[in-house]
Amino acid sequence: MSCRRATPGLLADLPRDSRDTLFLLVVIAWVLLPQVSELPWWCSALAAGMLLWRGRLAFGNKPLPNRWWLLGLLAVSIAATLATHRTLLGRDAGVTLIVILLALKTLELRARRDAFVVFFLSFFTMLTNFFYSQSLLTAFSMLLGLLGLLTALVNAHMPVGKPPLLQAAKTAGWMALLGAPVMVLLFVLFPRLAPLWGVPSDAMTGRSGLSATMQVGTIASLALDSSIAMRIAFEGRPPPQRELYFRGPVLSAFDGREWRPSSTSSFPQRYRLPASLEVQGPPVAYQVTLEPTSRPWLFVMEAAAESPSLPPGYRTRMNSDLQWLTDRPITDLVRYQVKSHPVFRHGPDRQEVGLQEFVELPPGFNPRTLALAAEIRRDPRYARADTEALVQAVMERLRTGGYTYTLEPDVYGANTADEFWFDRKEGFCEHIASSFVVLMRAMDVPTRIVTGYQGGEINSVDGFWVLRQSDAHAWAEVWQAGQGWVRVDPTSAVSPGRTGAFQRLAAPQGLVGQALGTFSPTLSAQLRATWEAVNNRWNQWILTYTQGKQLQLLKDIGFESPSWEDLAYVLIGIVVALSLAGAAWTLWDRSQHDPWLRLLGRARKQLARAGLDSHAATSPRQLALQVLQRYGDEGQALHDWLLQLEAQRYAATPTGGTATPLARLKKQYAGLRWPA
Repeated sequence: MSCRRATPGLLADLPRDSRDTLFLLVVIAWVLLPQVSELPWWCSALAAGMLLWRGRLAFGNKPLPNRWWLLGLLAVSIAATLATHRTLLGRDAGVTLIVILLALKTLELRARRDAFVVFFLSFFTMLTNFFYSQSLLTAFSMLLGLLGLLTALVNAHMPVGKPPLLQAAKTAGWMALLGAPVMVLLFVLFPRLAPLWGVPSDAMTGRSGLSATMQVGTIASLALDSSIAMRIAFEGRPPPQRELYFRGPVLSAFDGREWRPSSTSSFPQRYRLPASLEVQGPPVAYQVTLEPTSRPWLFVMEAAAESPSLPPGYRTRMNSDLQWLTDRPITDLVRYQVKSHPVFRHGPDRQEVGLQEFVELPPGFNPRTLALAAEIRRDPRYARADTEALVQAVMERLRTGGYTYTLEPDVYGANTADEFWFDRKEGFCEHIASSFVVLMRAMDVPTRIVTGYQGGEINSVDGFWVLRQSDAHAWAEVWQAGQGWVRVDPTSAVSPGRTGAFQRLAAPQGLVGQALGTFSPTLSAQLRATWEAVNNRWNQWILTYTQGKQLQLLKDIGFESPSWEDLAYVLIGIVVALSLAGAAWTLWDRSQHDPWLRLLGRARKQLARAGLDSHAATSPRQLALQVLQRYGDEGQALHDWLLQLEAQRYAATPTGGTATPLARLKKQYAGLRWPA
């Protein structure tokens, strides 16, 4: 109990410099905290150690370390940054150095000049949090950090003494509130430039999600990632969940362990097959809000014949694999409109030389799978069977052969298909799809792997369909004569619930989520849906406010074909109008002050120039007596005028007549002779 009571007393007894330094260190720690997961471990540890060291020095009112300590720490930090990032340039290395420099600067925080450097380094470091996340939670935490830094900055400008931090916090809050309209105006009208930074790409090593290639059997276990990949808003009733296949990279080149796009294969370019897409029936219209991927991929539900409608600045194309791409990576949250046709066909309808690319297998791999293919072909039922019959035979083997879907298949050897079909008989979608394609190719059936997202779930709060990284999926396409490429999902034969509505993959919850789920599963699901709906609103209103929306805003207010010059004119016009309005308000506000007090104040200033000082509480009568005592007959006219001024305010009728109007007193003031 004694320690708990003594601590507030110790803090209150600290000198102002120590108290203000401790407060600033707490704010800096808050600004750095969201980046701990993105920084190298040594950077976070070193920054925390330096902040704690500086706090101990401030609490004990001890001298700061000498320059050699700082130079040594700086040299170690630069060397560690080079060893970690292999460069001192770029986003990650730059953020690492800024964090270290900020922490180092606190160790030489002596004068106000040093404090200002720390303030502005902290403001810049606060902005770097948005390099990695622009979520609502990040924005809220940085808003608190901004208010903390403003409080420290206001406190540094307050007079000597020990003003309470609460007073500085109130001033900082009013400053932020008064600046909010300017911030909103700039957000709405300031030209939206291309992103100045990217977001980190996900290597997808050991986590669910997508990458440009697919390595089979190199991951011992798959950690599900529940982060949101995209949100879908359907116009009208959405298709059944089992039909929601959102197409991504198509992989057809195989070296025995890794699948790659066909563009990386050595197959002659002149024999490459065109998309040859033909759509049928009414389209399904929907809107996609895609999270940053650092890839040029646009995910659309199979299949979209028309280009997705993106914000200005993006150019799109569809490649021969039916995948939609942009001319630059998606490094920012982007929203686009799509129309897809669930009924479609694509690819050649008869045998062509280009189909040979999709039956190639690397020599020396998976001999038992090749033998299984030959055995199926020798079976009289399949000796002359078409592709559909062979597909059904393999799918039946998956359904009845004891194969299971697991997220912990352990590491496979070199012959991944052999191990899946004959030894382990377990794996997740990449093992199943790859083994299926290898077996079909061994039977001389053109087959390839398609990756993307499948399924998802609807948010009960806002009605958006949510696809997570855990919904990343791999399936197959086989070529059938007269039909072209046909989707086949071998995972549905092993685990039907994976592509249905009853067994969606879900990442393990944290301690809080598990506690809520145990207490009330319904409450836990509702809280999660509500939070994701709030984040979605943030995405829809703030993060996807693009150049196109700005130009559309100009169209709505009357511009026929708006340009950036028009946007600049509107912004400048509003700024000028607001400035004039502010000046007019200032003049009006001044005119609302008591004209009698203003006239008395002018008289006081004039007498002060003549050497007669007075207080604000001195009445006109007292001032008149002082004038008469000091200047005698020379001040008689001024004495009489001051008495008339007092009578104009406080006497209904002065001696001998009515009160002198204030306008006449102003004219008399202009003709008075003031003492030298």
